[in-house]
Amino acid sequence: MSDATAGGTYEKIGATFMLKVFYCFGALALLSVAISVAGRFLGHTLVLAGHSTNTGVHEVVIGNNVLAIGENMIRYERQRHSGVHSRIDLYMKWPQMAGYSQEYREAFNYADGDPSLLFVSFEEQIMSRDMSGRFEPIYSKLIIRPGENGPAGLAIYKFTDKSGYTNELLVTGTKSDGTLFVARCPEKGDALASCERDILIGDSLSLTYRFPRSKLKEWRAIDSAVLASARRFLKTAPPAN
Repeated sequence: MSDATAGGTYEKIGATFMLKVFYCFGALALLSVAISVAGRFLGHTLVLAGHSTNTGVHEVVIGNNVLAIGENMIRYERQRHSGVHSRIDLYMKWPQMAGYSQEYREAFNYADGDPSLLFVSFEEQIMSRDMSGRFEPIYSKLIIRPGENGPAGLAIYKFTDKSGYTNELLVTGTKSDGTLFVARCPEKGDALASCERDILIGDSLSLTYRFPRSKLKEWRAIDSAVLASARRFLKTAPPAN
């Protein structure tokens, strides 16, 4: 091979090599941009951890009821849309009764050590009576009397072994309007929102809410705030008697 031929071959190889290097650097640059964009998007998603800061209102239809609810109060992403629902699940920061925001992110991510979330759900009425209405015909026959004194005027009862409510307690109190407050709580421990109460509102609509047992001393304020919020959400008038 002559020197001229060899030189031409080396020049072609060098040019091909430089072209590959150029493409390689170009691909790396594009990859870097893609990673940066994806990182920003995923980073925002991870920070929200399934929550939404959007306060825009969705009109939710359940049976004959229409509720107007801010998106950041709706717990599950699949439910964050207007239209017909069989059930809607909400969560709110107590005592502000506020949905998710950056200000309350630690509470919603259970990072502040103080359980302060209320979980509220709406669905069509299944039972003929709510929890307070079930006290006399059902619960009163399944509890052990006398009960014990609880915080803020509450009475706390254990269930009988055959009641079906294993490791639960029945909690009752008299509200300021004279009506009965009834909730069920765990006998031991205090999960994130371990006490439960259901109420009938609207047009055959059942509201169930859960709250931390550690907040039992605030039961009057919690019950009033949940009912006030529910009435604010409801945009349909209750049926005429």
